[in-house]
Amino acid sequence: MSSRDQFTTKIGFILAAAGSAIGLGAIWKFPYMAGTNGGSVFILLFILCTFFIGLPVLIAEFMIGRRGQKDAVTSFKEQAPGKPWYLIGWGGMVIAGLILSFYSVVGGWILSYLSRAITFKLTNASSEINYADLFSSIIASPFEAVLVQGLFMLLTVVIVSAGIKGGIEKASTWMMPLLFIFFIVLVIRSLTLDGAMEGVKFMFVPDWSYFNAETFLMALGQAFFSLSVGIAVMITYASYLSKTEKIGNSAINVASMNIIISLLAGLVIFPAVFALGYTPDQGPGLVFIILPAVFEQLPLGGLFLTIFFILLLFATVTSSISMLEIVVAIAIGDKPEKRKKIAWIGGIIIFIFGIPSALSFGILSDVKILNRSIFDFVDFLTNSIGMPIGAFLISIFAGYYYTKDISRKELAASSLMFTIWYVLIRYVSPIAILIIFIQGILPLFK
Repeated sequence: MSSRDQFTTKIGFILAAAGSAIGLGAIWKFPYMAGTNGGSVFILLFILCTFFIGLPVLIAEFMIGRRGQKDAVTSFKEQAPGKPWYLIGWGGMVIAGLILSFYSVVGGWILSYLSRAITFKLTNASSEINYADLFSSIIASPFEAVLVQGLFMLLTVVIVSAGIKGGIEKASTWMMPLLFIFFIVLVIRSLTLDGAMEGVKFMFVPDWSYFNAETFLMALGQAFFSLSVGIAVMITYASYLSKTEKIGNSAINVASMNIIISLLAGLVIFPAVFALGYTPDQGPGLVFIILPAVFEQLPLGGLFLTIFFILLLFATVTSSISMLEIVVAIAIGDKPEKRKKIAWIGGIIIFIFGIPSALSFGILSDVKILNRSIFDFVDFLTNSIGMPIGAFLISIFAGYYYTKDISRKELAASSLMFTIWYVLIRYVSPIAILIIFIQGILPLFK
């Protein structure tokens, strides 16, 4: 036990866990999901779903990991000897690796944009840039797509190979505060634009016509997946946490930080979008196509756009290192001296698996699986099938396999907080996860 790496501080753990949760989901997906689902009502439902459905599962993962003090597979084996619960750990490792295989592709796109922003090739008032064509050319270029995907994986491997204290905790403790600081700068700039208040109203003044089952399901899915639950990543991180730390408060801090960053992302994007005459319902292209066009019209727009893509890179890297970490943690077991070797091997394997996704918008664009591109199929397989199954099993394990006394001792919370969590993890979260799962696989039967 003494040879196993651990987080040195509670804040280091919280920032690392928050970094895992705060990724493309918060900064890329949240704004366009809010933009296409009515803004304020979606945001309200997202916040409620985060605290009452996602948070209980996050606490359950923290509980399992901190109690086990081992990788996800070993934790389940030791806490449920002779039972097949350890398959959750193996499944989480596979799903995390698959997610990282296509996540690194998007991370590569961000590096492409960032390199162009730094060299002033992304915003240029003297020559009109068609950002839709630019985005299409980047993702369709075989050489560039694979090169930047490889560079992103290289960055991820370097951090993870340095360990918990020297790599993950250190990276998170400077990336996450910078993330908040840079976001505040961008929010101030966005809110000082003429007409920016229309964007603020869109976010915070409810349009109740959007209050329907579809918006609820979209908000539920966003809240659930934005916390990185269901793939044992948080079990892995919590295993490096001292048993004296209170996991309930840490989980609330992580969920709250995820919501705050999501709202800040909205306050950067929507006021600027409205102020400059665009509409918020632009879909996934909002960040890569609409945002550069918006910043191009601002004084010092190139600088602010560069800051934004640095932010997006930070958020993406803090998530990617958590996904590689679960693979590394399970592979090295109780032999931490193998970390560097396994990190490089795992990173290379995931990079190779990700190449088809990187090429799926170019030379492999005609290859379809269930009428989806390779990239979209891996996304569907992990987000709509793998993660819900994992999260459902985790909620059942914590809610039903653990005795009430074990759960109460591990959570070490007030009687009221424990009762609320216990009801949510046994009844509310599993049902909500099943709804997400059914909604996710319905397209297969159409």
